[in-house]
Amino acid sequence: MKVFILPFGKIKILNPHIAEVIINEGVVMNSEDVDAYHDFLLSNLEAPFSLLVNKENSYTYTFDAQIKIAGLEEIQCMAVVLYNYNAEMATKILIDLNKGNNWNIKLFKDRDEALNWLVRMRKNRAII
Repeated sequence: MKVFILPFGKIKILNPHIAEVIINEGVVMNSEDVDAYHDFLLSNLEAPFSLLVNKENSYTYTFDAQIKIAGLEEIQCMAVVLYNYNAEMATKILIDLNKGNNWNIKLFKDRDEALNWLVRMRKNRAII
């Protein structure tokens, strides 16, 4: 597993098709951060890829960043690990704001369950 430190957080490459994303405490993700995030994913993962978003820290997005955060067509699915009610509500608002994008996203309280779901989704896609 490789870990990359970016200005807004860290990304762990779990395998060529799955990355774990951990945004730093207190970060306000803006449009430029999202562009850098997308560039990193496209340069370091093999498409289609999946994301394990680990919400262990509290952070926010600007409105522009909220609209484009998961806008890459190369993203197959996303599993979000939530540790508290505030993270859950913020994530549900973000999902609702982007409901027209047909995200394949699922919320979890356990990291291992989230990772297992991503692996199953990858295997299911390979069968199709």
